[in-house]
Amino acid sequence: MFKEDFPILSDQKVAYLDSAASAQKPAEVLSAMDTFYRTTYANVHRGQYTWAGEATTGYELASKSVADFIGTKPENVVFTRGATDSINLVSDGYARLLKAGDEVLISISEHHANFVPWQQVCQRTGATFKVFGLLPDGQWDLDDFRTKLSNRTKLVAVTQLSNVLGIVNPVKSVIEDAHRVGARVLVDGAQGIAHMPVDVTDLGCDYYVFSGHKIYGPTGIGVLYGRPEALGALPPVRFGGDMIRTVSVEKTTFADIPARFEAGTPPIAEAVGLAAALKYVSRI
Repeated sequence: MFKEDFPILSDQKVAYLDSAASAQKPAEVLSAMDTFYRTTYANVHRGQYTWAGEATTGYELASKSVADFIGTKPENVVFTRGATDSINLVSDGYARLLKAGDEVLISISEHHANFVPWQQVCQRTGATFKVFGLLPDGQWDLDDFRTKLSNRTKLVAVTQLSNVLGIVNPVKSVIEDAHRVGARVLVDGAQGIAHMPVDVTDLGCDYYVFSGHKIYGPTGIGVLYGRPEALGALPPVRFGGDMIRTVSVEKTTFADIPARFEAGTPPIAEAVGLAAALKYVSRI
């Protein structure tokens, strides 16, 4: 039935070379999600019955798996819809923080998902959008970066590994330079996370983002890591569901981080699948 519906599929062997766009899924990822859906599916942080408790435990264990994988604590891990969604969550927060005279600095080699959000935020706020260039071999022009970095720079947004050039960028050096002028740094790890060990504490970045589907996990889930003070500086920009602590006609108060940034029903089965994917990557 399945192959009749999709006649392009066959038993021939295939060499899949498009993992930079989206990676195939190991059997254990599919199995983990299937088991969750078949045996313990329920919403999280809401019900008092057995399945709800098991689903909540699975979701929270997934958060711990991510935290362990990138060298941080679960309270610093926010689940999102993907790396692009994570970047937009941060940029939407900065839309309420930036003002005329402030600056955002990125590299010209950024994926448009880490380019356009900052461009648009600067246009909305009156902040200055700055871009540093590349050397002829595709490496970052660090002299150009340092020339354009100033005490007016509020945020630097850079990719760890270019999906076009395949170059591993010196993000740690850029982070150190940015911190010396008081700027925060967002690292786009969508490609890097699948190809190298990542320790966000050692890296020193303020925000680190990646997607589940590029590291052999499901689509529809991503991660925003933030240092506590960096996440704490962001106002909530999406409202409803588990991010609410109390609500009345006069006033609403919000949950602690990370729930504050996880409005609505989160990607529960996807979190289970992502945890299985990280276990798979750790093993190999």
